[in-house]
Amino acid sequence: MMDWTDDGIVLAVRRLGEAGIVASLFTRSHGRHPGMVPGGAGRANRAALQPGNLVQASWRARLPEQLGTYRLELAEAHSAKALDDAGCLAALTSACALCEALLPERQPHAPLFDALSALLVSLTAPSWPSVYVHWELALLRGLGYGLDLSACAATGATTDLIYVSPKSARAVSAQAGQPHAHKLLPLPAFLLGKSEGDATDIAAGLTLTGYFIERHLLQQRHIAMPPARLRLVDRLRSSSTISGLEIEGTS
Repeated sequence: MMDWTDDGIVLAVRRLGEAGIVASLFTRSHGRHPGMVPGGAGRANRAALQPGNLVQASWRARLPEQLGTYRLELAEAHSAKALDDAGCLAALTSACALCEALLPERQPHAPLFDALSALLVSLTAPSWPSVYVHWELALLRGLGYGLDLSACAATGATTDLIYVSPKSARAVSAQAGQPHAHKLLPLPAFLLGKSEGDATDIAAGLTLTGYFIERHLLQQRHIAMPPARLRLVDRLRSSSTISGLEIEGTS
């Protein structure tokens, strides 16, 4: 028999028969890993099996390649904490959906697990929209497509970086990028650690990370952007405020 116990974050669940559930967890040491939860549709397991929740998972199977079964114990109910804020809940479901769509199965990604854990904790803070965009950058970096925002791709300058090249995924300074500004992506200052993003910056950050997630991760797998991520972007753009700040184009 094969068995292990690990920390896990619930990414997605689906029904199996009348009472069973197949849960997809992002575990610290075993990566994105599915498993059956016998009786998971019952009331006893329902609270734990919400996307975003941190659980202690014990997995058991006869062979390592089998689906196996989980025994789960709720450790942190992040989903319940996000229920009172539709924006926070949208960020939680978006992050879980991206991990479910993009993480390779059964391959450890401990730094990404820690980054997702930090994002989920941050959802109780007013700065969560900025943290979310940083998390998407970490997702790109963890999957081998990190952006280089350290210096201008054209001149090597480390100041006045306001663009990103869509081809090289490197920063571009204002002076070097001005002749080609219409072809470049805006680089909001908060991604350089200079401040928290305001509403316009958050929108630009989501456009930036979304472009590279589409180009490098989704298109390679021939899959579309998860609807949960699209809903998050729509919510932040249509809402009148992000963390109390006015969004460009709203009254």
